[in-house]
Amino acid sequence: MKFRPLQSLVFACGLAAALPAFADVWLIQNVRVFDGQRMHAGRSVLVEGASIADGDFRGKAPAGARIIDGKGRTLLPGLIDSHVHAYRHHELPLLFGVTTQIDMFTGISVMQDITRRMQSGANGDQADLYSAGTLATAPGGHGTEYGMAIPTLSKPEEAQAFVDARIAEGSHFIKIVMEAGHPGRAFQSLDAATVKALIDAAHKRGKLAVVHISTLADARTALEAGADGLVHLFVGEQITPQELEGFTKLAHAKKAFIIPTFSVMESIAGLTSADIIGDPAMQALLDKQQKSELAKGYGKQARPQLMAAPKAVVAALRKAGVPLLAGTDAGNAGTQYGASIHHEMLALTQAGLTPAEALAAATSVPAQAFGLPARGRIAKGYKADLLLVQGDPGADIAATRRIVEVWKDGALVTGLRDAQRAKVAQELIGVPVQALPADGRISLFSKEKLASPFGAGWMAANDTFLGGKSTVSLTALDAQHSQGGALQIDASVAPGFAYPFAGLAFMPGVQPMQPANLSGAKVLRFRVRGDGQRYGVSIMSRSGNIPVSQPFTAEAEWREVSLPLDAFKGVDTAAITMISFNAGPKPGAYQFQIADVRLLAE
Repeated sequence: MKFRPLQSLVFACGLAAALPAFADVWLIQNVRVFDGQRMHAGRSVLVEGASIADGDFRGKAPAGARIIDGKGRTLLPGLIDSHVHAYRHHELPLLFGVTTQIDMFTGISVMQDITRRMQSGANGDQADLYSAGTLATAPGGHGTEYGMAIPTLSKPEEAQAFVDARIAEGSHFIKIVMEAGHPGRAFQSLDAATVKALIDAAHKRGKLAVVHISTLADARTALEAGADGLVHLFVGEQITPQELEGFTKLAHAKKAFIIPTFSVMESIAGLTSADIIGDPAMQALLDKQQKSELAKGYGKQARPQLMAAPKAVVAALRKAGVPLLAGTDAGNAGTQYGASIHHEMLALTQAGLTPAEALAAATSVPAQAFGLPARGRIAKGYKADLLLVQGDPGADIAATRRIVEVWKDGALVTGLRDAQRAKVAQELIGVPVQALPADGRISLFSKEKLASPFGAGWMAANDTFLGGKSTVSLTALDAQHSQGGALQIDASVAPGFAYPFAGLAFMPGVQPMQPANLSGAKVLRFRVRGDGQRYGVSIMSRSGNIPVSQPFTAEAEWREVSLPLDAFKGVDTAAITMISFNAGPKPGAYQFQIADVRLLAE
């Protein structure tokens, strides 16, 4: 008997319980308005459907309009995070008022899917995305270390074809990497001639070209080559007055914009976003894993002196009138989607920007720099992506965290925020410990059913619900192979998702992707044989959206594999949602057989 894949089931179960309400007519009355450039006291804003009908409405409220009292509050354009890597936690940005993300490297299928949703007007439940898709880097360069094959280039003659291929995939702009790394983690880097060729190739097709740098020398090289913007600054204990003046003059002369990314630079310097971590309202929207990602930075010890150079550079750029954009590099350690933009704006004020300038850096300035349509402003005809906060962020930038309401395409996202709070609160309740079978066996395979002594049971799983193209089929074998039966997995792993996979999944909860408390188990043991290829056991828990994996090889003869659960670092065994046995990410055909899967107390 063949068994059907999981396909979209996991994705559907992972969605928030409530979606935004349908767009309506809204009148936000007597509210302080930051229109993307300046603050206005006592305005009213009229929203009709997905657009702003009037940013300074003075008439009588339209019949049937839903009225919001804005007294003591400030209405802002939806925030724009100008530097993210949007490969996970797509539910988060909108909850914190980030209605648009500018992505610097993610999976092509993710970019294309969100673009389709935006084009069809069906992206109301998450932030819009404008993406570089695959970055331009050298063989062995930064961006190639994540376990997935990406196109690279090494000489100027390859630049135009590379750029054209990215545009054909749907990239909105081109992101270029100049990064040699550091001792202990060196990278190959594109040379100056290839960087210039890429910039010229992008401009020839009417696309922006932005550059990742981590040193002053590379920053100057990128600007001299004609880069439209730099997507980072660089850490350092000092910068000489001559270096500072020269760099500032160069950026101004080239009419470039700069995205400092203080959030990730502070992570490198061993500093945490204490303002976000210590804010109960912000923390109430982050689950256990998301909190952990925000709290754990790259630096092993605090070295605040490393922030001296970027702060000095930002102050000088601001004085010179160089556009500064708020971007967090979310997706990296020490950052979190949506939440970190509020810290980034604080960091910009600490480097010399006024609160109003920091607000512009997260609204109108990135919209203008990247040519984003109809967003970043509160004005007639602009998208009704709005953020209502308590207080005056023009006086206290931290007021952006006191969120009252968020609108996306003219619809409130209150339901999404409430559902996330409920999910986070549920983590605190706990799940009763699941009793394990006496012999530990959780695989009861037969030609009639893929059974288990508890939970939703076993099913095929692949990457199609994430836009991938991998396929899998399961075939039960004769019971004589093993007590509890055996199962053959035939998988075809295909490119199309950043981490393609296909295999077999066990759902230990009552429903798929519901958590089960398996803290009584210490060891996962199973028997396997197959085609000699390398596979992975992955475990996912409620506190994380990314599975943690351990490898195994399916050799020609049956053998037993025993893995301690504490080897799956970061997995909360008290809330496991899935255990899977997968082929991938290397494309190709796979075949293995599995039997006698057990969870044992020792």
